[in-house]
Amino acid sequence: MSIFTVDNVRKAFRNGEVTEEILKGINLSLREGELTALVGASGSGKSTLLTIAAGLQPASDGKIIFEGENINAMNQEQIRKIRASKFGFVFQFAHLVPFLTVEEQLLLMLDVSESKLKKQEQKIEVNRILQLVGMDHRKKAYPPSLSGGEKQRVAIARAIIHQPKVLFADEPTASLDSKRSKDVMSLIRDLTRNLNITTLIVTHDEQMLSYADHIIKMSDGLILDSMPKLESKA
Repeated sequence: MSIFTVDNVRKAFRNGEVTEEILKGINLSLREGELTALVGASGSGKSTLLTIAAGLQPASDGKIIFEGENINAMNQEQIRKIRASKFGFVFQFAHLVPFLTVEEQLLLMLDVSESKLKKQEQKIEVNRILQLVGMDHRKKAYPPSLSGGEKQRVAIARAIIHQPKVLFADEPTASLDSKRSKDVMSLIRDLTRNLNITTLIVTHDEQMLSYADHIIKMSDGLILDSMPKLESKA
């Protein structure tokens, strides 16, 4: 079932007296439990599309429909609440707080998302999520002691600890080597399926596309091709 729809979205910037159109009328739907990958050359508009879909910047025109409501028509406080409670984010770099342990990173996210769980329930949920990403043995560790792959696993755990409906990932493997990239993509794919998350990921690495359920190719602000249901890696 589709829970997230991009409807004729456009994005333009003024550059002096010239208007540059970054997105030129994008339409797509995202389905629950599926991983959709956006791929394209630098400047194709894929990261701009992701940030607009995630409510991180407004579209110049068009609608972002999530659970029946147009995010692009909401005020900043309404968008903030949706981002905090319904969306999860993973970026190229983990952006962990250096003076917080792995466990504390996730507890902080629960506070930000205004979790209704009691303190003891929060710790139980943190342990559960850390087990899912294979990092429960490092819950008392601080970020400087973690490898790049471990940091990204913690970032993924932080992104899903509040049980988001949609996970946005912008080049989550770009700073990792080939093996760690495959491990991270395999983890994101499995979490998408097992937790029934709707995942939208931007990547330039075509080796990572085999983990996607749906691939959307972009060029010059337009969708060139949309290929559903590739044979994902086991």
